[in-house]
Amino acid sequence: MVIGYDAKRAATNFTGLGNYSRYVIDTMAQSCPQYYFNLYIPDTCNEDAYNKLLLRNNVLSMLPDTVVGASYKSLWRSWLIKDQLVRDKVNLFHGLSNEIPFGLKNTQVASVVTIHDLIFLRYPSFYKLIDRSIYNAKFAYACRNADRVVAVSQCTKRDIVEYYHVDPDKIDVIYQGCDPVFSRSVAESEMLRVRMAYELPDDFILNVGTIETRKNVLLAVKALPMIDPKYHLVIVGRKTSYVNEVNKFIKENRLGNRVHFIHDMALPDLPVIYRMSKAFVFPSRYEGFGIPIIEALTSGVPVVAATGSCLEEAGGPASLYVAPDDVEGMAAALQRILTDATLRTTMINYGREYVLRFDSSLMASALLETYGSVLEMKKRKKR
Repeated sequence: MVIGYDAKRAATNFTGLGNYSRYVIDTMAQSCPQYYFNLYIPDTCNEDAYNKLLLRNNVLSMLPDTVVGASYKSLWRSWLIKDQLVRDKVNLFHGLSNEIPFGLKNTQVASVVTIHDLIFLRYPSFYKLIDRSIYNAKFAYACRNADRVVAVSQCTKRDIVEYYHVDPDKIDVIYQGCDPVFSRSVAESEMLRVRMAYELPDDFILNVGTIETRKNVLLAVKALPMIDPKYHLVIVGRKTSYVNEVNKFIKENRLGNRVHFIHDMALPDLPVIYRMSKAFVFPSRYEGFGIPIIEALTSGVPVVAATGSCLEEAGGPASLYVAPDDVEGMAAALQRILTDATLRTTMINYGREYVLRFDSSLMASALLETYGSVLEMKKRKKR
């Protein structure tokens, strides 16, 4: 059997959607050596994170196979690719990042799409009108025309049903895990190297994610003055204009010596900094799932997150949650973790146990079941 993947994000994106795409591809290729996996990308890719996928014997990278497709890559990805999938004898195509090619439903190729979130509909003010319009058109088409929909959380499933009126029985919730590197022990020498490379303080709370309004890291910054002054806040992520608002508060409240930004962290250093942190804070107003929480729990770091979306699904009952505007609640939750050794140990132990439900083998089994049901449905329609 040949499975085709929309691998554009796997080749070009090195945060959320890209990490998910590479994780699914590698997990499925490893779990199903009897199948072939074609990765469809519009351009050649020389990135190590992508090329490592091709080291598996059953994984191939596929470029546009016509002059028109190679010349008009967006057109190829949205329309022309369906004909190439037929020529390549692909049995099932999985759109890993919220979309499938237009017209794919009219071929014999089965289809699955993963929808990560509909935040642009839930919080439209965070997005430009043109972006919202494009996302809405592509996501709605994919949800209504794919043979089956994969949602990354129960929260995302509810949003798909609410906004696109998709039958809940058509949607499978399949959780993603995190890279196994986050579960490995880290040597003291590695911690020392990372501490020196990024000039990190001895005791710090960690936040990881794009520094944008929706992620709401300002809540953690505002809580900092109410926490023992020996603790700092380290924020790792790509910056947006929201950084200016955060920096304004930092300057006005003289917190410059306690807040540290890292905008360009080398990926191999990320698991190390998780292990070094005393607590992980994720006050995002809305997420599709929240992989940084899984990374933190896997690394043995207690978590404080915001209520209101799917973060309780990611963090489980042992993590602490506060409303996304509750500064005092955030400060109190962090202070409890940092001062109560018994609570901290309990949270770490239960957190590591909780994230076992996001094991890659469970995801592979669930996806195989989804693929099987779609292929069987296609087979019945042929009869």
